[in-house]
Amino acid sequence: MPRSLPFACSLFALFAGVIPAKAQWIPQSSGTQIELRGLSVVSADVAWASGQRGTVTRTTNGGRTWVADTIPSAGKLDLRAIAATSANVAHALSIADSGRIFRTTDGGRSWSQRFMSLKKGSFFDAIRFWDAKHGIAVSDPVDGHFLIITTRDGGNTWSEMPSDRMPAALPNEGAFAASGSLLAVHGANDAWFVTGGASVARIFHSPDGGKSWTVQDTPIRAGTAAEGIFSVAFRDAKLGIIVGGDYTKANLGGRNVALTSDGGATWRLVDSATAPQGFKSAVAFVPGSAGRRLVAVGLNGTHVSSDGGLTWTPSDTVPYNSLQLVGKGGFVAGPKGRVAALVPKP
Repeated sequence: MPRSLPFACSLFALFAGVIPAKAQWIPQSSGTQIELRGLSVVSADVAWASGQRGTVTRTTNGGRTWVADTIPSAGKLDLRAIAATSANVAHALSIADSGRIFRTTDGGRSWSQRFMSLKKGSFFDAIRFWDAKHGIAVSDPVDGHFLIITTRDGGNTWSEMPSDRMPAALPNEGAFAASGSLLAVHGANDAWFVTGGASVARIFHSPDGGKSWTVQDTPIRAGTAAEGIFSVAFRDAKLGIIVGGDYTKANLGGRNVALTSDGGATWRLVDSATAPQGFKSAVAFVPGSAGRRLVAVGLNGTHVSSDGGLTWTPSDTVPYNSLQLVGKGGFVAGPKGRVAALVPKP
């Protein structure tokens, strides 16, 4: 899929900061036409994506080839999130009641079910790992509180965290399983997840690996079932960003980006005149840019920022759901099995 010179230059500028070179999303063949929302990028060479009908696809060569398959016994499940810790180890999470976690340790040749929710009304939305051993997954509220499970043995077993150290959920509050990036982790213990669907969009933070949580209101668009925060990213324990909007109105701008410099205790709304115009489902800091450069994707395409998220420039109109950046590259995934790689080229 050809890209214009302004698009190539804008993404290259984000990664390199000099002019005479090119970089762009390079469309690739994922091996499936299934909509992909789960995305986990291990390195510039290794990435995993997941989606409907139990589908998982993986590349180990920077996206030159992807191998897609269906997890046995998961053919009717929607794997909205995936978390990989290597080329061989990954955990795929299914949504809806009786949410499940499947693990592979051999690059997807075989999978085992490591968790199934027995809580009526649970709806798991996202999964992340701090390291190869320690991970966390988030479900919509059950009995008035968001349901958190964690693992300390590489995903072999999962434990439910106590609800009495989780602030109560608001009426109609939930998390959007749109890109797997409503949950972020940093360091050894910090975790954040974001919400929508209620009167106010909020962010929850745990400093102790998911055992206890605090919550803060944010200025992101809220008030209906389709509005709220869809993605959160932290460059370190203090500098973070949230994006969202209304997923039923892909081009509706305003109140869709906010920034924090204190770990999420307070948030600054980005001016509507300079924010991305439209709903955004995933956002990421560009590695090595000291938090100055960011990329956001959604149903109306890609936007980029080179000033810490204060101003944004549209660079693509191709719909994507998910985004992750590592090193000097990264990947996106989206509808109709769409995957693409960001490949800076001298």
